[in-house]
Amino acid sequence: MAPFDLFSIGHSNIPADRLIAMLRDAGANAVADVRSIPMSRFCPWFSAKNLVPLLSRAGMTYLPYGKELGGRPRDQTLYRDGTADYEAMARRPEFRAGLDRLSADTVGFRLCLMCAEREPLDCHRCLLVARALAERGSSVGHILHGGAIEPHAATERRLLALTEASGDDADLFVTGQSQRLAAAYRRRARAVAFRAKPSSTGANRGA
Repeated sequence: MAPFDLFSIGHSNIPADRLIAMLRDAGANAVADVRSIPMSRFCPWFSAKNLVPLLSRAGMTYLPYGKELGGRPRDQTLYRDGTADYEAMARRPEFRAGLDRLSADTVGFRLCLMCAEREPLDCHRCLLVARALAERGSSVGHILHGGAIEPHAATERRLLALTEASGDDADLFVTGQSQRLAAAYRRRARAVAFRAKPSSTGANRGA
């Protein structure tokens, strides 16, 4: 298995013991919860108040990161046309401080970022947090529900392929690789990031 500095996972609607098993298989011993709102109405075992003792019984540590690295900003200037702007969020001092703390925690823990979405490309843990970590030189492995661990670089290749296959790639072929990738990130984020609504119930994606 390729060495990873940290992992990521989406809990989705799987049983709690399945999540623990996947974490153990990856060698993770701590969960960095990057949900802005660390609760789940549909899977209450993943709400923080239940997840903390669950992880503790498994010998794992729970670390809350939603305030710094969550995908649902409270600052309205961090939205573009009502959608969370990941690029603007990544420039915030609070976000960079969260990454610094995350990097420090990797010294004592084998960390796994956790959010709700099963697919990394549907979630800010990949499109925002893992992207920023990779740019800093960290190696991130996305734990897929089929059991494989996908290197973030491979996830980025899937992102480019999805963008090109969608027909939204008109300007991606005339620019360099980094520009193509940035454009693909931007388009995917606009499609899946949290959308602010006046009567939001917290059911939006990209937590």
